[in-house]
Amino acid sequence: MWVSYLPQKIRSRLEGRNTLQKVASNTGWLLADKVLRMGVGLVVMAWVARYLGPDRFGIYNYAVAFVALFSAVSALGLDPIVVRDILRDPEHTDETLGTAFLLKLMGGTSAFLISVCTMTWLRPTDSLTRWLVGLIAAGLIVQAFDSIDFWFQSQIQSKYTVYAKSAAFFLANIGKIVLVMLKAPLIAFACVGLAEIAIGATGLIAVNAWRGRTLKNWRWNAARARQLLRDGWPLSVSGIVILIYMRIDQVMLGELATNRDVGNFSAAVQLVEAWYFIPMIISTSLFPVIVESKKLDKTVYEARIQRLYDLMIWIAIGLALLVSILSRPVVSILFGPEYGGAAPVLSLQAWMAAAVFFGVARQQWLTSEGHLKDGMLFEIAAVLLNVGCNMILIPAYGAIGAASASLITAYGANLLVAVYSRPIRRSVKMYLVSLTLPMRFIKRLCAA
Repeated sequence: MWVSYLPQKIRSRLEGRNTLQKVASNTGWLLADKVLRMGVGLVVMAWVARYLGPDRFGIYNYAVAFVALFSAVSALGLDPIVVRDILRDPEHTDETLGTAFLLKLMGGTSAFLISVCTMTWLRPTDSLTRWLVGLIAAGLIVQAFDSIDFWFQSQIQSKYTVYAKSAAFFLANIGKIVLVMLKAPLIAFACVGLAEIAIGATGLIAVNAWRGRTLKNWRWNAARARQLLRDGWPLSVSGIVILIYMRIDQVMLGELATNRDVGNFSAAVQLVEAWYFIPMIISTSLFPVIVESKKLDKTVYEARIQRLYDLMIWIAIGLALLVSILSRPVVSILFGPEYGGAAPVLSLQAWMAAAVFFGVARQQWLTSEGHLKDGMLFEIAAVLLNVGCNMILIPAYGAIGAASASLITAYGANLLVAVYSRPIRRSVKMYLVSLTLPMRFIKRLCAA
């Protein structure tokens, strides 16, 4: 469908190349979904933030960040592993999906219990935050039904997931608008968030049935569960560490600074994270192609990895430059004068994109090369460095200190781990090669 809207020159190159056509169509659906989400989501989020104010917005985002610290426990590092196994062994697809579903269900339940118990221990008298954490964490259990999406990913048919998730997203945002108009309490917004996940899960079940598939055929297999956990544990640990790295700033701000600092920081972070769908879309669509190219031709495989780096990094640099320049008017228009402290944070956080986009591309390379433990080593080093920087900078500088700590960590951890890890060192070299893209482009023009 999307391919037909591409320029004639591009369509002619795709003719007869079915895999590339599927990738282009899949990427188009994911991109359309995320662009709509970014546009609608940002407007509604800004409206909600204005209504709640920095303090209550900070409390809510503190709870979200706190639950995120444990959410990787529910994922168990299964996502790319399950997609890979479906591609490698299609005859046992139902067994793989059924096993993954039950593992994710158990992981989600464990994450829910850990989140609620830990918050009860940390804040025994803060009933509002405990309720917020409980409602947000309950969504981790329901997300076990996202296992259905593994099939659509493996077939490069993400448009069906888009149908389900987009419907839930738009209904939830309508609900948030109604809550603002009714001047609803903070807890109601957490209820809407849980409802969005439940509606999305129902939608996935419906589109799965529409495509002629049924969950009744899913089967548990203990041996396959052990294999999935054995293959996925480095990704699971990396996922836990990544989420700590991504969310520990907000949690530490909540403990070491004020709710207003959390609110300002969260407003800036959500504006930056709105772009993070770009590397995820590209990597989700290209992962099957990259895996296949490794089997066919090593030169083609390595060239595709480098092109992935080039694309990711220069998109990030362009976005970072634009947002840094426009940070003050953007914050003023979206959030109003109450959130003036978010503008300098946004200017700093914008440059996190170059590190995040690079990290997504590197994870694809590490996964295809089997260097998952090296990726885990990097993430552990990043968390330790980030926590240390936050402990020093947050008490002195609040939200700006947290943003500065994120940047120091994003680039410093790469250099530290590259000293000990050959795969990370090689990926850093590929990153540096990507920075020379303008010079390579000029050289080709001169040669032509």
